[in-house]
Amino acid sequence: MSKLTESALNVGYSLLDKGVIPDVILRVVIRALCRQRLREINMGSMEANHTAKMKWIEQVRARSTIADYTDKANEQHYEVPTQFILSCLGPYAKYSCCLYPTGKETLDEAEILMLESYCKKASLRDGLDILDLGCGWGSLSLYLAQKYPKARITSLSNSATQKAYIDSTAKAKGITNIDVITADVNTFDFGGAKHFDRILSIEMLEHMKNYKMLMNKIASWLRPKKDMSSEDALFFVHIFCHRTTPYHFDQDDGWMAQTFFSGGTMPSHDLLLHFQDDLSLVRSWYLNGRHYSQTCEDWLKNQDRHVKQGLAELQKDAKSQGLSQEEGSKTFYRFRVFYLACAELFGMNQGEEWGVGHYLFKRNH
Repeated sequence: MSKLTESALNVGYSLLDKGVIPDVILRVVIRALCRQRLREINMGSMEANHTAKMKWIEQVRARSTIADYTDKANEQHYEVPTQFILSCLGPYAKYSCCLYPTGKETLDEAEILMLESYCKKASLRDGLDILDLGCGWGSLSLYLAQKYPKARITSLSNSATQKAYIDSTAKAKGITNIDVITADVNTFDFGGAKHFDRILSIEMLEHMKNYKMLMNKIASWLRPKKDMSSEDALFFVHIFCHRTTPYHFDQDDGWMAQTFFSGGTMPSHDLLLHFQDDLSLVRSWYLNGRHYSQTCEDWLKNQDRHVKQGLAELQKDAKSQGLSQEEGSKTFYRFRVFYLACAELFGMNQGEEWGVGHYLFKRNH
């Protein structure tokens, strides 16, 4: 990168942090960057694209850790003030794609529709031992705990503030069947002390790298079958993805990688099918990207609707860390750009480029 280009980018990022670039201009630029990404991941032919994908898969299989920059994920998303995040999301605090079958649903309705779809696809019922892997602010855990009061819900995330929110919300609602664990999936293991009938993971695998190691660990947490007549324990996954091509968000890969998704991965819809060493696919589904685009547009509307509250929370948090109020404002405007960028990305080409994949796996043995 030339010094002139780097200087221009720094000016542009500074303007983004001040929130002075009109949305209409931001959307045009974001669409251009999305088209640029599509050009970059297209090698020119099906043969060349497949060769590049298989090389990418071999490289992630060879990685020494399951995930990179897990501390960055907390810094950029999961340890931001909870009240700010809640001011953007729906009533269940679902920080992942929601479901809009007709496109006329409210965010509140779309949250419940997606949560209910998980229950159906993962064949959930009362009385099961369920792990919510990468539980976020507990949208799924709290929903399942209320829907299935005899189920035992374990929630695992890397964020202490998320645990505090889930614990306090569960207490306020009188929910007693949730156990929240704060841990890094890189190093955490139940060590055979606990097994689950169902494991569900909603938009966590996009922070992962070595899927072979991850799937092996998850398989070891599923309850083994007692005999041929007993039920299989199941692993349900929800990821966002590109329709054909996986790629990394590298540190030198622009604003999104540096600001919001350090160490992140954009999976392809078929990516997990290449990692069936320990888990076998039972069924998969694909959702058009318009569902995520509309989710992000609704988050953006909520953020703007609660602008005073959101700014106050972020500025107060910045002050508590010995930072200026300007740093809090910067975070606010970065989230606006993040929601805008995701809305445009998932809406690209009528939602046919990037979307959401659902998968159901069972143990191989």
